[in-house]
Parts: sequence; structure tokens; C-alpha cells
Amino acid sequence: MEADKMLDYIKDVLENMPTGWLRLTTHRLDIYDEKLAKVEFLEQFEILANENNSNLSALNELPTAFDYIRLGHPLSCILEWVIAKLNDLSPEQVISFLSKTSPILAILRKNLLDNRNTQIAYTGELPNSFDIEILRTTYGYTFELKQVDKASDILEFDGSTIFVSRQDEISSVDRNPNIDFFINLHPDFGSFLLVNSEKNNKYISEIQHVRRRETVAMTPTNCLGALKSLVKQSSFDTPKTNIAENKAIVLDAIKEVSGANTTPLVASSGLSVQYAILMGLVHNALENHKGKAIKIVVPPNCYGGTNDQARRVAACSDAIEIVDLPVDGDNDMVQSIAIVLDKIANEDAIPYIIAEIPTNPRVEVPDLHKLRDVLSAKRKTASGNEAIDPVFILDQTFCPNVNFLGEADILSTVRTISFASGSKFPSGGKCTAGYCVANKKGETLMDKIALHLRLCDNEATDLQMEILAKQMPSMKQRIHEAYLNTLEFVNFIKDTLPAAKINFVSEELAKEGFTPSVFSLDLPTKGDTVEERETYKRELNHKLINLMITQIPNESKYCVSYGQLKGCYWTIPATSTQGTTKEDDKDYIARVSLSPNMDVELHKKVFLKFVESM
Repeated sequence: MEADKMLDYIKDVLENMPTGWLRLTTHRLDIYDEKLAKVEFLEQFEILANENNSNLSALNELPTAFDYIRLGHPLSCILEWVIAKLNDLSPEQVISFLSKTSPILAILRKNLLDNRNTQIAYTGELPNSFDIEILRTTYGYTFELKQVDKASDILEFDGSTIFVSRQDEISSVDRNPNIDFFINLHPDFGSFLLVNSEKNNKYISEIQHVRRRETVAMTPTNCLGALKSLVKQSSFDTPKTNIAENKAIVLDAIKEVSGANTTPLVASSGLSVQYAILMGLVHNALENHKGKAIKIVVPPNCYGGTNDQARRVAACSDAIEIVDLPVDGDNDMVQSIAIVLDKIANEDAIPYIIAEIPTNPRVEVPDLHKLRDVLSAKRKTASGNEAIDPVFILDQTFCPNVNFLGEADILSTVRTISFASGSKFPSGGKCTAGYCVANKKGETLMDKIALHLRLCDNEATDLQMEILAKQMPSMKQRIHEAYLNTLEFVNFIKDTLPAAKINFVSEELAKEGFTPSVFSLDLPTKGDTVEERETYKRELNHKLINLMITQIPNESKYCVSYGQLKGCYWTIPATSTQGTTKEDDKDYIARVSLSPNMDVELHKKVFLKFVESM
């Protein structure tokens, strides 16, 4: 397709595109094949392009590009497709980021693991947050820097050569064969990474994985701006927001809802802030506890992104080790933590514990007084010295309204950092931003966390702050109303299908403030063998979800999220978030997330129809 004809087509697409491409943060799983993420969408999109078909109905029928916009989305795929066409590359060789530093770090990480040299050539200046010393000491990355005037000045290098340049106008690049990766920085939109030559295609999945776990794709709004600038061949005016006022509202709202009296940090996503927490704590350990092993303690079946990211951090350093923390089912979180902390203390190592309260997917809450006591207990090393006290990294995504961090709250005696995904209740599903905040005992750790949030260029955007400023003041009320809807639906299921096992908070826990609007549903099964019973249960789960999304298409949706403003979300398996949870740790039960704004009576009616069909 000729460039002018392609850009004319894109202009038509932008005028006709579904509103969900710009507004939604989570997309349908029933029309999504994760193994073909981006690929299947673009294959179908290219067919439409060749037919010059930009009708809304045709665009609406395209398969899901990615299930969650942090990983990518329709507009990022189309933008990458256009840039690939302009540079005679395949779309897989173009990857867009919101961050200006993370694409560089993605290549450095791959080369660290492959023991390969890296040369970073650049024009002008590198991003302000690119801290050379910290990247070498804390991340362990090795690289050479070379300032050049232009791409054609770059000579052959024994290793990978990255060429970083600022590009105010999106256009084709000078594809010097001595350059392996082009990283074009745009002042308003983020960055574009171009993989030069097929010999470097082995990097693509690793670069995508960094975008999946440690940062985010260029946002839909920024991709739209970039595409508009391309089709008009002019600059794009970034929408102006009241940055200072929005930030003040958001920080105050986080302090109020968490009970903390410290300054929060807001990031581009929940995993972006979690990565800053982990790298900030690693940095702190390397500075203050030289030579000691770092132990990241994490449940093997917790949220897939948390689990995978922690293991990825450990993979980059011999000083860091993952310790599994069994918390669900027959395992008690408090007992597991006690066993793990005693062992780590005996080894004179540094314990960093990540845990979700309530747990996911079984919505369990430990005895909080016992949890405080086991985390606060003084321990001795094998040589009789005082052991290093743990840092408790608390994922409060499912109950962000419960106070753990205030001076009089249950974890005030424990160094605690709470974090939450802002794509859930804080924004109601309108953006991916996440946040973290510490209690007074953990406050000194926040400077390092803030440093790594800036280094990775993962701070929340102005638009994300604007959305949070609008949504967070109503968050507590939405949590309460969604809980009431969930309780009503759960009680109906108990009465209608008593053989089903439901994981949901008790009334006693609800009185303590734990009022999630998510439950997991383990349907009754049958069969002579374990395999037969498991197969039957999985088929039944899919039958239920398909019935719900077809009978209530305007409200019930097959996708992974929680805390949405309206409707009801269904997913299975409950822990299969973006495909990296180990198969043995997956829980093949349905997870159901309800909202404050939905027709509960209609959902009960359709569920009854399902039960009658069993």
C-alpha cells in the first residue's frame, strides 16, 4: 500500500473508530487469542485496509488486540503498523512505549542475561531520568555511551547498538545497518522502538515482556495524537489539564482512603509502581546491607503480573532469590510468613514480602492481629545477631478502602508499603494508573522508590491524574454500593445452587471494612476421575460465562478487571492474568466482579436459567 493511500485510510479509521478504542482499559477475552496478541488484530485490520473499509461496523468486528491496554491496544497496534510500513519493517518490529527510558532498559536487560555488549549511541541528550550510575550498580546493566551527530556516523560494534534520538515529527528513519535498535523519543507521546533487521527479532518477545510487566504501552490518547500528527503531517496539541490541582486532589484522596500520613507516589500502572517498589527496595538493600542476600517472598498463585515481575527482578541478580509463600486453600498466610521469616532470619538475609489482602482469587483475609505479631516479631540470625525486619508490600487492589497504614492502624509497627492498581476502583476502569503509599515506619523507603519510578519514566501522565482526580472522591461510595450488589448476587447463588462453593468475605470481615465486589465461584462437578471432574467443571464454567455475555451483552463482559463503573465482569481461570502464571498454580474457577451500576435482578434471572439447564 502506498504511503499516501495508507495515511488517507488511517484518517478515515480515526474518524470512524469505536469509542472503546480510546476509552476502555480492558477488552473482551471471548474474541482474543493471547498467543496471537497484536498479530490477529493486524491481520484482520490489513484486510480492511486493502479493501479500504473503514466502516465502524467492520472495525467493531476486529478481534481483541490485547486484553488490557497496559500491554497494548488497537490504537498502539495501528500506530506500530503505520510506522512499520513507513520503514519497510514488519509490525512486530515496532513497539511503542509511554516511557522514554524503558525501551532502552528492555534491551539492556536482555543483553545482561545473554552476556552481550551494548552500545548506546545518541544525538543531543539522553532522557533526564537516565541515571547511568544506578543502572550499572542497582540493575547490573553494562553499556557504553557514544554521542553522535547523526545515525550514519555510527560504526560497527561488537554487540548491540541502540540509537536514541528525539523525533518531534514521526517519519521514517535512516536504517544504518550498524544500528540494531532505533529508539525515537517524542516529547509528548513517549517512545517508539524499531528493531532493525531480522537477526534481532529474537529480542521482540523480551521487549514486549518488559512493556507487559515493568511499564506500559503508549496510551490510547497518546497513540491517537501520534496518528493524527501523522495523517495531518503536523504537530498535535496536547490537551491542557490543571496539573497541580489534579495532583493535590489525587494525593489527598490516596492519603484519606489509605489512612496514611505520608506522601504517595502515582505511576502509569499498578505494575509500574510495583516495579519501582521492588527496585527501590533492592537499591536500599545494596546500600544499607552490603553483601546480604535479598529474599522476595511472594505467593505463587497471586496476581500473575506480581508473580512474574518479582521473578524477573530476581533473574537479573545472583543476590536476589524468590521464596514462595503459600497463602490460599489449606495454607494459612500467617503461619506461612512465620516459617519463611524464621528461615530468612537464620540466613541473615533481607525479607521483602508481597501479599494481597484479600487474597486472589479465593478472597481470604488472614487474622490481622496475628499477622501484625508475626511481622513485628524480633528474630535472631544463626550467629545470634538481630535479624533485619521485613518490609511488607501490601497489594490492596481488592480493598483499597481498608486502613492499614495510620498511626493507630493494625500494621503501624511494621514497615509497610501499600499499593493498588488505579485501573480498578480508583479510576473505575478509566485509566491504568497505580499508586503506592507507606506508613510512618516505612516512609524512609519512599525516596528510593520515587527515584526508580522516575528512572523508568513510569510516573502517571497528566491525563491519568485528571481522571483519578475526578473519580477518586466517589471511590468509597462506589465500593460500598458494588459490595451490596455482590452480596445480593452471592446470596442468590447460595440459595439457587447450594452445591457450588463460593469464595467471598464473611459478614464479620465486612463489618471490619473488607467489602470487595469480587467473588470466585467453584461450580459443582461430576465424573469418575479427577480429570473427568476437572474437565466437566471447566466446560460448565464456560457455559455459564457464555450464557451471561450473550444474554446480557450490554452489562456482562468476559474480561479481566475489577472495580468498574458499571456492568459485571467474568473470567476463568481466576488467576490467569496475561498468561504467565504456572499451569499448576492456576485456579480454574470463575471470578466474578460486580459494579455499583448494574441490573442484579437480570443477572439472577439468567443465572437461574443456567442452573435449570444443568
